[in-house]
Amino acid sequence: MPIYEFRCVKCQHKFAKLCSLGETGENLACPSCQAAAPKRVMSSFRVDNPGALAGSRGDSCTGCTSSNCSACRH
Repeated sequence: MPIYEFRCVKCQHKFAKLCSLGETGENLACPSCQAAAPKRVMSSFRVDNPGALAGSRGDSCTGCTSSNCSACRH
């Protein structure tokens, strides 16, 4: 089951909810003001250490000369 983010059309409260695949929000209520049918919004993500993902693309981490992340010692 995916976690979707929603925004209330009445109070603009943004919240996340574990839902069935494809949930539109039509049958939900805002947890803040109880208004019906919040709108699903596009979720974003954040990477705290962009270099940590570098090895999965085949390039090296910042400050590392190896292309194999298991060889890096951060």
